[in-house]
Amino acid sequence: MVRILSKMVVVIKELLKKTKDKFDKAGIDNPAFNSLCLAEKAFKITQKDLIINPDLTASDDKLAEFEALVNRRIGGEPLQYLLGEWEFYGYKFKVGEGVLIPRDDTEVLLRACLDILKTKPKAKVLDLCSGSGALAVAIAKETSAEVYAVEKSEKALPYLYENIKLNNTKVNVIEGDIFECCEKFEDGDFDLILSNPPYIKSSEISTLQKEVGFEPRMALDGGEDGYDFYRFIVKDWSRKLKSGGTLAFELGEGQYEPVKALMKAEEYKNIEGKLDFGGIHRAVYGTLS
Repeated sequence: MVRILSKMVVVIKELLKKTKDKFDKAGIDNPAFNSLCLAEKAFKITQKDLIINPDLTASDDKLAEFEALVNRRIGGEPLQYLLGEWEFYGYKFKVGEGVLIPRDDTEVLLRACLDILKTKPKAKVLDLCSGSGALAVAIAKETSAEVYAVEKSEKALPYLYENIKLNNTKVNVIEGDIFECCEKFEDGDFDLILSNPPYIKSSEISTLQKEVGFEPRMALDGGEDGYDFYRFIVKDWSRKLKSGGTLAFELGEGQYEPVKALMKAEEYKNIEGKLDFGGIHRAVYGTLS
């Protein structure tokens, strides 16, 4: 039982234990972490505050806010959406309904791009399917590159603009569909083109975990076989690279060899992959002849 000190307040630390048990029974991963994150948001506290003052209490209005967040989380809404922001490569990004949540897997692609850009000072970089802008913003923060980002979604674009401003970066945003706006760019203009495109098979979208179902389908659906975006980018966007320029992708599990083959067919050389911590090829990149 939660220890009630008065009619209006409860002990937050004990409330967290109760909430952790609820999340555990609901099958939510990392129930203690989820509980703490939602408490920090609702009660405007930190874990340090709870350590210093284990009897810290919350009023009924804040308790109602917390319980509403807990119920939404049990309903499957992603923790990141409930918090309204998430960290990627040490930078904060605003996220919410309509935008893909930045994931640790994507840091594999980012690190590969940062390594490539070490040898290309003052490079010109293009991020296709930019979404929240996690990749474009991180590259702009970490390098001296001139960065461009293409995004189609009317729901994602406000997050892209907000995250550029939030992180005090300069990223040139092009509002458009990558299948239609290719001609807006000069041929042979970029040193690096990168993309974390939709790459899940259309038939598999409905089988994904409940949280993913809250994310925008257009950011997930890669077509019947999952390769629609890879095929188009390799075929139509490669000419936007300079000779010796690099094309880089994030990959889903098992997609390394097929995407590598697509790149070989367009005469890319020195094609390499990068593994994630699970030993899965999570990124691929190659140099245009």
